[in-house]
Amino acid sequence: MRSAWMFLTPMILVLAAVAGWPLLRTIYFGFTNTSLSDFENQQWVGFDNYFSVLTLPSGKEVYDGLFADPVWWAAVWNTIRFTVISVFCETVFGLVVALVLNASFKGRGLVRAAILIPWAIPTIVSAKMWAWMLNDQFGIINDILLRLHLISAKIAWTADPDTAMAAVLMVDIWKTTPFMALLILAGLQMVPNDIYEAARIDGVNPIKVFWKVTLPLIRPALMVAVIFRALDAFRIFDLIYVLTPNNVQTKSMSVYAKENLFDFDRFALGSAASTALFVILATFTILYMWLGRVDLSGGR
Repeated sequence: MRSAWMFLTPMILVLAAVAGWPLLRTIYFGFTNTSLSDFENQQWVGFDNYFSVLTLPSGKEVYDGLFADPVWWAAVWNTIRFTVISVFCETVFGLVVALVLNASFKGRGLVRAAILIPWAIPTIVSAKMWAWMLNDQFGIINDILLRLHLISAKIAWTADPDTAMAAVLMVDIWKTTPFMALLILAGLQMVPNDIYEAARIDGVNPIKVFWKVTLPLIRPALMVAVIFRALDAFRIFDLIYVLTPNNVQTKSMSVYAKENLFDFDRFALGSAASTALFVILATFTILYMWLGRVDLSGGR
């Protein structure tokens, strides 16, 4: 036990320095009226900022002259919608890709390397690349769709309120599906081949083998992949900020927090929003781990 603590203590100290202290400071700022323009003269205001963030918008005064911010709740809805749709699609597509990569065929190693390219590209680079491709004037996406007669006029994918979220989801699914496939593939490779051999000898239908054998056995790995991806999707920032800047239809909770922290000089409100996002993520993680009865190692 003493040796374990000797190895763990340096890591705990580093985490406390780079994560714990900034988190505590952020929570503290949420209880003040701190602003970047007058950072030194901050005053304690209690739960004012948290009431503004967490109270449902009703058009009525909430607390001490503060109102619920409808932009925040729009960002919450955007984040939830983005997370649910992206994680679901990436899980389904990632499972399909993992099943293909798990099969034996010539050139499998090359295909495995190639499928990871979208995930390996930095998010900022991916966002700028797709921004050019989705451009309504000279983007290749509109050109292809026009040539195929699938659309009759060019579409401003990232600017149109009706298509902005779809554009963000499309780019995110393209980029992150390989990550899900990689995690699921690791789970598939842990399944003993003897089980599949026995099922083949017994003449069991491949679809039934998938539902009754493969899926239950990779369930721990699948749940870990889903929770990792869901946590990452819930704090989405860079892709939305670069691909659809200043767009209310795609603004996420992280983008809202950043804008208030630095752009609007409402540092305290941004800190409260950041703290709320942290609490939501922590709660989601605890509940998901408890309901799924799975730990990070995949044990049940």
